[in-house]
Formats: sequence, C-alpha cells, structure tokens
Amino acid sequence: MAAEIHSRPQSSRPVLLNKIEGHSDAVNAAVLIPKEDGVITVSEDRTIRVWLKRDSGQYWPSIYHTVSCKYHKRLEEFLLSEDFNKMNHVKTYPAHQNRVSDMVFSLESEWVVSTGHDKSVSWMCTQSGSMLGRHYFGSWASCLQYDNDTQHAFVGDYSGQITLLKLERQTYSTITTLKGHEGSIGALWWDPVQRLLFSGASDHSVIMWDIGGRKGRTLLLQGHHERVQAVRYLQLTRQLVSCSADGGVTVWNMDTPREEAPQWLDSDSCQKCEQPFFWNVKQMWDSKTIGLRQHHCRKCGKAVCGKCSSKSTTYPVMGFEFQVRVCDTCYDTVKDEDRTALATFHEGKHNIAFMDMDPSRGLMVTCGSDRVVKVRHTISLDHGSRDRKISPAL
Repeated sequence: MAAEIHSRPQSSRPVLLNKIEGHSDAVNAAVLIPKEDGVITVSEDRTIRVWLKRDSGQYWPSIYHTVSCKYHKRLEEFLLSEDFNKMNHVKTYPAHQNRVSDMVFSLESEWVVSTGHDKSVSWMCTQSGSMLGRHYFGSWASCLQYDNDTQHAFVGDYSGQITLLKLERQTYSTITTLKGHEGSIGALWWDPVQRLLFSGASDHSVIMWDIGGRKGRTLLLQGHHERVQAVRYLQLTRQLVSCSADGGVTVWNMDTPREEAPQWLDSDSCQKCEQPFFWNVKQMWDSKTIGLRQHHCRKCGKAVCGKCSSKSTTYPVMGFEFQVRVCDTCYDTVKDEDRTALATFHEGKHNIAFMDMDPSRGLMVTCGSDRVVKVRHTISLDHGSRDRKISPAL
C-alpha cells in the first residue's frame, strides 16, 4: 500500500513484517545481519541461530550452534561463511566467573569487552585470546557501551550507577560515576557524534547524559510503565527509540528544545505554606499541628505538601509524557501548548528484552522472554524529506 507524505513525520512507526518462532526458551539477543535479509539470535535454549529470509517472505533457520553451558561464563567467537550456511568455532575467551550480561567487539582496538554477574568488566585481545584487564564493581554489571576512538567504556550496574572507565592494554582508570536512576540500569546507548549517552532503567525512565559537554544529566524522560530494557538513538532523524518489558515502544522527538528536570530540594517543611512535614517534631510541637506528608513538584523541584500540590499535568518539554504531580503555582504556568506530546507510543505486543535497528533499511528487530522474535519496518524520513512517496509493508 503506497502512502504519500506531505510533511516530515514526527516519529518512526513500527509495522510488523515477520515473526520468527522456534526457540524453546527466552531469546536474549537478536541482531540484524548488515546488508543481508537475516537475523542472528542467541537464546536461553543454548542455541545461536542464523535465520535467513526466503522468497516466501518468511525467515527460516539456516544454521545453528548449541553451546555447552546454559548460563555461559565464557565468550565464544565464530566465523560465518559468506553464504551464512556454515559456522566455525574460532576461539573461547574465559571472560567471567559468572554469567555474561553484555559484550562489545571492537575491530579498531582488536578487543572484546564484556560485563558479567561476577560484578566485573573485562577486556581481552581478539588476536591472542588473552585477558588484558578487569575491573570490579559493587553490584552486578548489567550493560555496556564502548567508544572506539577514545577507548572509554560505559558500564551500567544493578545499583543504578553508570561507571565511565578509560581502558588501556594493561591498565585502566576510573573517570567518573553517573548517578541519576533510582533502579538498576537495563540498557545503554552511546552516540559518538554528539557524545551523548542514553540510559534506560527499572525506574521506567530514560536519561540523556551530555558526556562531551561534561554536564552530567541533561534530560530525564518518562514515557514507560515498566522497566526500560533497550534504547537506540537515531542520529539522522534525531529520534530516540526506547523499549520496555511490557512491550511498549516509545519514539522520542529529540530535535526540539527541552528543559532539564530540576533536582528535588530538601526541606523540613512545605516550601509553599511552611507547614511542617511529619518528621519535623520540633516545629509540630511548637505550632501544635500534625506533620504532613512530603511531595515534590516535578516542574520546580520544591518540597511541598499535598494541599499545595493538588494537581497533575503532563509537561513533555521536561520529559514528562505522563501526568506528574506539580505544585499549584507551577500548574497555573503550564499552558495548553506546553502539554503537546513530544513522543509517540507504540505497542510491541511482547516482552522486549533486546532491540536492534538498521536505520538505513528502516528495520527493527525485538525479542524477549516469550520466545518470539519480531522484525518490523519503521517509517523514518530524514529532516529534508518532503512530498516523498514510500511503500511500507502494511
């Protein structure tokens, strides 16, 4: 079905093309094969599979390899033949003492960097297979991103922190620790062009960090009802795609001015009416009043009581796509146009634990605990696109 576009669209709308079924357990990862109609999957059923798209339009298994251990502590390197009909084992990396949670292969560094549930990040030489270095954290290391040019690694963990490390061949240094999430880090994405880091967590939020400008947290985005498990920034269209455990796919318009959400202020009494909070025993005794429960205005960050923050509103320019509590003063300053959504919401209709995208082909693949892999077409045009005809598979 042809569709005519007369203006630049505001989002990438995922349209289901194919469902890949056949795994007997949860699928941990699914990646699109570059320049090929194929998908590689890794599953809890201990298999690594290559699926190729046939003339019928369906994906069929080409080859698969069964690993020896379900909860893999090692990294395995394989070489695929050019026709994707043969898979040869190359080498094994003794990476971790517990389950591997994420890994990155760097062709430039000739390194493989990985994180694991042994609370560590390790980096190994792909030529010799030897261990180059390891760093330990206080919590399980959950996800990883790596910058090839500077050899910086970003590691998210279950405590909600992100650690920035500078890796060397035989040593490393800790640059900084980013703190902003209230739950375990589920996904990271590094944009080396604008030097921005995006993180998703179990607190249902996504944070954008300005690493290049050394500004720390710059945006807090709240548009999910469950833990965020995948994020991807599309440089061409200035869009951020995030996926959550409940199947929600949110596409954020990042090509618009935004405001940073304020840090919450501390106070022993309401910063509007000055009534004491319930832990302020002295002021309660002096004023002969019962202490009130503390809330925070999401727009100004002030500590307020329920009476002074009786209203809620969306405020997308600050990342609040769902209604949040604001103080009555701030509520009166929010105009109708301020409530215009800056994100679109789509239903993936399955638990999404992992997501990969190929923006050049407009393809997206998701997988999760329901054992199903879904390949979608995303309608996405660049900033200069107007009056173009596209033919999505609707």
